[in-house]
Amino acid sequence: MKRRPRSSPRILVVDDDRATRLLVRTILAKAGFTVKEAGDGMRALAQLKTTAFDLMLLDVWMPKMDGLAVLDRLKRLKRAPPIVIVTTSDETPATILGAIRQQAYQYMQKPVDPGELVSIVTEALKAGAEPPIEVVSARPDWVELVVPCTRGAADRLHGVMGRLEADLPEDLRESVSYAFHELLLNAVEWGGKLDPKRTVRISYLRAKRMLLYRIADPGPGFKMADLEHAAINHPGDPIEHVLIREKKGLRPGGFGLLMVRANVDELIYNEAQNEVVFIKYLDKPAS
Repeated sequence: MKRRPRSSPRILVVDDDRATRLLVRTILAKAGFTVKEAGDGMRALAQLKTTAFDLMLLDVWMPKMDGLAVLDRLKRLKRAPPIVIVTTSDETPATILGAIRQQAYQYMQKPVDPGELVSIVTEALKAGAEPPIEVVSARPDWVELVVPCTRGAADRLHGVMGRLEADLPEDLRESVSYAFHELLLNAVEWGGKLDPKRTVRISYLRAKRMLLYRIADPGPGFKMADLEHAAINHPGDPIEHVLIREKKGLRPGGFGLLMVRANVDELIYNEAQNEVVFIKYLDKPAS
């Protein structure tokens, strides 16, 4: 008896712009996905009552029912897709954090880039549904989040936080982004042990003259001297820490703390060293 071929992942594209729907459908169909369309939120919900989808691409601003309202309704649907990626040209913090608060998996900027679209959809389906990122505060000057301890969540959040700094000069934005991503990965890997049931708490405060990030992980903390895999503990040998990381099965790198210290103005750990604050001054006052 021949085994039936496994069907390709089913994707629902929800957008009120017909040209966008056609473009996205064509790109994803060529990549091997089964794609259906809906021209607004109400039609999307009607389709979801009768058909199961693996993933939904959802526009934010649509007539009749916007994307954030659709996300809210999904919580009460038995056939809700496990993964929702929001697409929007509105990248204001309120919109992006609103989508995350309603448990969107990720967001994409419009107009969509074909390569990025296929990559994000493929990676999302590969990762599967993950615990959501919880939004505790979404004020532009005070963002507070609770993040599950997975590399996928850390990578998604990296993109979200980058949009909060979109108005900064590129070099400043890149230095802050690097420091945040490195410290967040350290928190989910070492403090959280990559356990999706554990969480890291993140605060982002923005004042006129500074950015402040606070990252608190659920671990017991550490001593800097115990980090034999870190380059900071091998100042005379640029290779030794790389070999140690390979033996431990760790991700490539190890220069993280050295680079973080070079990219921020203040780096402060609590006594246990399971919480860290870093500060980047935007407009240093004259001495």
